[in-house]
Amino acid sequence: MRIPPPILLLLTACLAAAPLPRGTDAASQETGSPVQAQGRPAAQESRPQGQPDARSTVQNQLLPQPSVTRHEIVLPGRTLRYTATAGSLPVRDQDGRTLAEIAYIAYVLDHETGSASPPRPVSFAFNGGPGAASAYLNLGLMGPRRLPFGRQGDGPSMPPVPIDNAETWLDFTDLVFIDPVGTGYSRFASSGDDARRLLWSVEGDYRSLSRFIGNWLRLNDRLASPKYLVGESYGGFRAPKVASELQSADGVGVSGIVMISPVLDFTFQRDARGSPLSWVVSLPGMAAVRLERDGKLSRQALAAVEAYASGAYLADLLKGPRDRQAVERMSDQVAALTGLDRGLVLRMGGKVDAGTFLRELDRPSGRVGSPYDGAVTGFDPNPDASRSRAPDAVLDAITAPLTSAMLRHYAGDLKWRPEGRYMLLNEDTSRRWSYGQGRGDRESMRELGGALALDPGLKVIVAHGFTDLVTPYFETKLLLDQLPTFGDSARVKLELLPGGHMFYSRDKSRIGFRASVRQMMDPTAE
Repeated sequence: MRIPPPILLLLTACLAAAPLPRGTDAASQETGSPVQAQGRPAAQESRPQGQPDARSTVQNQLLPQPSVTRHEIVLPGRTLRYTATAGSLPVRDQDGRTLAEIAYIAYVLDHETGSASPPRPVSFAFNGGPGAASAYLNLGLMGPRRLPFGRQGDGPSMPPVPIDNAETWLDFTDLVFIDPVGTGYSRFASSGDDARRLLWSVEGDYRSLSRFIGNWLRLNDRLASPKYLVGESYGGFRAPKVASELQSADGVGVSGIVMISPVLDFTFQRDARGSPLSWVVSLPGMAAVRLERDGKLSRQALAAVEAYASGAYLADLLKGPRDRQAVERMSDQVAALTGLDRGLVLRMGGKVDAGTFLRELDRPSGRVGSPYDGAVTGFDPNPDASRSRAPDAVLDAITAPLTSAMLRHYAGDLKWRPEGRYMLLNEDTSRRWSYGQGRGDRESMRELGGALALDPGLKVIVAHGFTDLVTPYFETKLLLDQLPTFGDSARVKLELLPGGHMFYSRDKSRIGFRASVRQMMDPTAE
């Protein structure tokens, strides 16, 4: 028996919940000029003549009414015509009071429908943080438009101009990008703390997203469609919880889960000095950075590092610092694998944290690596200081162009113009997030295993970049190795790719990952 939470989150529609024909969304359709063949929507008003524009609001609505626009992109070998909807759905408490509104963008491929046509899949995507908007997955990986980012030399002044995305997933699945409350344009109804305490928590977060997904499916007559969840980083942590909640509380089955650079167990994210396993899982990622810089990165080379990390290294870590011979052995190996000075590694007892590694590896050149991709470096503002807080060469470098690109996309392409600030990253959300009994006690392996056990048709892809030091790939590999086969070990696939936390910023990794996801969603695809 399920025990309901103190406040049952009820997501209801602002508009009537009558089923809509496929290709439309839960909004009054707005029309404009024909779409231009060059891949851009023609300059158009996204409303019928004489009607209020998308900045107007209905009573008790925080965000504008949904805006529906039509688009076309011409890609190698195909032309995609699709309908985009920018809008929101409210989060209400059990008394019907609006706590917040969750903003979303939906892209639905225009296609022929009929009794013989199988329903198209629909994928719901969210980023992590907690406190990150879905722009990274939208403009970086899956959406019909892409902003190249995450490369060496990128900076805040790079042009915020997306290109048509030849690797969009829209070919094989419709897409719904969700911004959890506090991110993007999603916002609370009041300035009080009650709703924030509820929704900025592990349980409140996944329950509100589950209600959102269930209602979007009902409003758009998509309950018969195959459904997929795509989550990055903390979004990968929440994805199994959302899937479990959908199964048990919302009456919605999920066909697949795609987790990108996830945290599956926050035990490893605690102070590394408290757990030998924390040092074990981080070492292969640091070695991958060194191997890539030397032009020697391969799965075979990393297999040897993994064997050492989970074998002799772990055994010596368990002996503790009093065993000086063990410390000497660890220092020799860690220095050789990471490229750091052996004297430095010895002073640290054979245990090097990611921050020290990224600072010291490039100290002679006055540069510091990004934990989001250790192969990408930026200038250190204090290269001679013993400690330094340098801007992140990946995350900080792309914040301005990605924010500007999303603002242009909303106002220009989608004709949706909310008032107020767009939050790509909300530090207040992350700072005030409640992990319940403690961050280290929170994990989603239980929900992942439960969902797989309950539904024999559920498939999972987990993807990591080799040089990601924020969520190390070896951590996830060790955790997934503990899962049963659930009848077929191929149901859970671990995909390891060149790159960092956002490995999809690299062309080959993005192309290869897309092929794997398409194969999961459509096994008949070539």
